[in-house]
Amino acid sequence: MAASTHTVTNQAPPLVGYDVFTADRALGEAVGRHVDPALLDEVRTELSDLGRAAGSRQVQEWGSLADGNPPVLRTHDRYGHRVDEVGFHPSWHRLLGKGVSAGLTAAWARPAGHVRRAAAFVVWSQVEAGNGCPLSMTHAAVPALRTDPALAAEWEPRLTSMVYDQGLRPASEKAGVLFGMAMTEKQGGSDVRANTTSARPLAEDGTYELTGHKWFCSAPMSDGFLVLAQAPDGLTCFLVPRVLEDGGRNVFRIQRLKDKLGNRSNASAEVEFDGTWARRVGAEGRGVRTIIGMVAATRLDCVLGSAALMRQAVAQAVHHCTHREAFGGPLADKPLMRNVLADLALESEAATALGLRLAAAYDDGGEQERAFLRLAVPAAKYWVTKRCTPVAAEALECLGGNGYVEESGMPRLLRESPLNSVWEGAGNVQALDVLRALQREPGALDAYLREVGLARGADHRLDGAIKGLLTELADLEGVEGRARRLAERVALVLQGSLLVRFAPPEVADAFCGSRLGGNWGSSFGTLPHTLDLASVVDRARPVV
Repeated sequence: MAASTHTVTNQAPPLVGYDVFTADRALGEAVGRHVDPALLDEVRTELSDLGRAAGSRQVQEWGSLADGNPPVLRTHDRYGHRVDEVGFHPSWHRLLGKGVSAGLTAAWARPAGHVRRAAAFVVWSQVEAGNGCPLSMTHAAVPALRTDPALAAEWEPRLTSMVYDQGLRPASEKAGVLFGMAMTEKQGGSDVRANTTSARPLAEDGTYELTGHKWFCSAPMSDGFLVLAQAPDGLTCFLVPRVLEDGGRNVFRIQRLKDKLGNRSNASAEVEFDGTWARRVGAEGRGVRTIIGMVAATRLDCVLGSAALMRQAVAQAVHHCTHREAFGGPLADKPLMRNVLADLALESEAATALGLRLAAAYDDGGEQERAFLRLAVPAAKYWVTKRCTPVAAEALECLGGNGYVEESGMPRLLRESPLNSVWEGAGNVQALDVLRALQREPGALDAYLREVGLARGADHRLDGAIKGLLTELADLEGVEGRARRLAERVALVLQGSLLVRFAPPEVADAFCGSRLGGNWGSSFGTLPHTLDLASVVDRARPVV
């Protein structure tokens, strides 16, 4: 073909060379309201540095390479000895190292640690979501280990280190460590009390020998793992080091790696324990209670990870439609496309505002905030992660055929989007957890109502939604069958209250008029046409 026939025109430029943090107005404003003013300049500078890295061409290439070169399992060395090692592309280590040095495992050791980490997690997960798994589990292991002060004193400084020290060596010889977890078994799934892995006490107090299997073990090349197993007095939590203090390998047999829909850069494995050495964490028979702090923290990361995916999908869609012209002008200026983009932007901003509010509750740590988290975390985990997949799919469609091509990056976002809904308990588990909080912990509902009540009177649709939720809660007959509906309403009312209080009027108006006002279609792009949708889209536009 003649070169003159292949002149490239009307293609959006790559979304590259920009600050992912400062380009996200909703995220920046959330950081501003939840961080002490005395720390704010420091935190913003730190996040902007990370944002520029995340938006750089080089780091985006790392993400593509890590996703395109999945980990490889090597069970034996050339002589037939078991080594059970997983090899990763160098880009994986670069991403993980940057995440650690950016403080994504250090929240417990820094002022305003959870908010600054949550914002950084949203920024960094937009590059490549797979490395978020070990970062998340390392962060979340701290509250579980704190049930044993001696273990916490030994391991917490390593877990909260901002040094990525790769390689299998005794933890005492490393400048920083990463943690994974292994709870799920093939016969039990979310029903961890059905686990069959056994723990036999050894002579040294607090030490055990584990025998059994785990159907999902995330990040199997980590330095340590939190594991649930059946001790003589019941289900118990254990710390399993990958390498023993004498330098020998603990028995940790990787049977195979999972071939997953998304999250392909991260290794997820089936593992076998056979005389595996472990330290007890917490009391025997209290395994679920011991590990619940880790579960709550990782569930919050599911919310943040989904918010990150939604933000990147929306940023790509708005960027494309700003530069792509059709029917005489930019796509973003067409009324119907503007409606779609605004609807997507609302979902993204609501998820971001909610995720950062939950992180701020962790930083506060007071009794009321802890009660608030007990209800708000499972409701947010249920709803935000559920919304991620339709947002990613609709954003992909905004790019038309270009979005269906791997080079656009949109298929990777779409493949990743269902993960957080499944990880740490799928939708039904979260909905039932919302019910447990409502039925067993009256302080949780009180704290929630205090929070949403801060916006009462500011929007009649929000007021009506709060009243409707209270009516639903007054009738608990057959409540399990409508637990999903209840969890959805809890999350939507909370998102609406946050946007009414903190977002620009056009954003709050559009959210309440659609999600809470009963005038919302079954697909994106059905917002009332009388709203100021152009301002909503402009707010979501990434500035390069």
